[in-house]
Amino acid sequence: TMVLKEIPADNIARPLGRNEVIGLLFRLTIFGAVTYFTIKWMVDAIDPTRKQKVEAQKQAEKLMRQIGVKNVKLSEYEMSIAAHLVDPLSMQITWRDIAGLDEVITELKETVILPVQKRHLFQNSKLLQPPKGVLLYGPPGCGKTLIAKATAKETGFRFINLQPSTLTDKWYGESQKLAAAVFSLAVKLQPSIIFIDEIDSFLRSRSSSDHEATAMMKAQFMSLWDGLDTDHHCQVIIMGATNRPQDLDSAILRRMPTRFHINLPSDRQREDILRLILMNEKVDTSVDLKLVAKETEGFSGSDLRETCRDAALLCVRDFVHNQSTSSEEEHPIRPICQSDLQTSINKMKRSKAANIHGVLVHAALD
Repeated sequence: TMVLKEIPADNIARPLGRNEVIGLLFRLTIFGAVTYFTIKWMVDAIDPTRKQKVEAQKQAEKLMRQIGVKNVKLSEYEMSIAAHLVDPLSMQITWRDIAGLDEVITELKETVILPVQKRHLFQNSKLLQPPKGVLLYGPPGCGKTLIAKATAKETGFRFINLQPSTLTDKWYGESQKLAAAVFSLAVKLQPSIIFIDEIDSFLRSRSSSDHEATAMMKAQFMSLWDGLDTDHHCQVIIMGATNRPQDLDSAILRRMPTRFHINLPSDRQREDILRLILMNEKVDTSVDLKLVAKETEGFSGSDLRETCRDAALLCVRDFVHNQSTSSEEEHPIRPICQSDLQTSINKMKRSKAANIHGVLVHAALD
């Protein structure tokens, strides 16, 4: 037989005591905290960019100290952008280091730099404010990036080297926050330059095939860019460089009214570039730079630098070869002569011809 035990009436629906309530709340709090931090740890663990974000924050704090920015609080997103600041002490490019672009530099000084440095002359005029967008376009290797760096160096502007990969994030909506951080950081650090190299790959013409997140990020970037025009005292300039201006969105071109075409150097410009490159090198007195300039038609500034470097390497090769049979005092490194430059020029011409042939073959296959 089953025996039922009688339950005392005072134990039915007995309210919890004060100590029991406190204990229950304490256990719930501990459980909630453990659950929260466990989920946060799991999210951080599966985030492939977590380590990069930590390193970016350390780099940003270091650069801010070097630049001398104090008492400026930055958000997490602004820290990610600040990691791409360029330390002014590491920027050694000045106007003297750029040859053959005197006309472009003069126009840049008058239209972009002068309204910033002499703000008191233009503060009462909305028409004479510095442009918010500057586009440098032309063939690759002709000095577009050099001009942007020299502009920041000579004007004393903070230089943000913005790369498209900086604004991409795997979480939905993060790219828009990073885009907003670019402008908020630039305003906090003004006067500043936001430089976007190969801007055509970042802000190319929009189409229906664009991913939703990419389209939203582009739209917000342009909206924030327009916001710079509303504050005439804002000293933020966006500079872009491209060798494919035809691929840029028309809305971007509208926001970059000041444009500089940096073309392949002429004979005189190539001679100036060669003289600058070889200024501190051992060069034979018989070298005729005018003749070298004529022989290098169609060469960019970077092509000329590579040609001179290859010519200097020929001298080093002869030195290493002679060193095996004699002492360094008997056969020191000889200066660069005309034949070295001519050999390097012929080598560069063959390389450029091979590249052009390869492009044409790929175009025919496509």
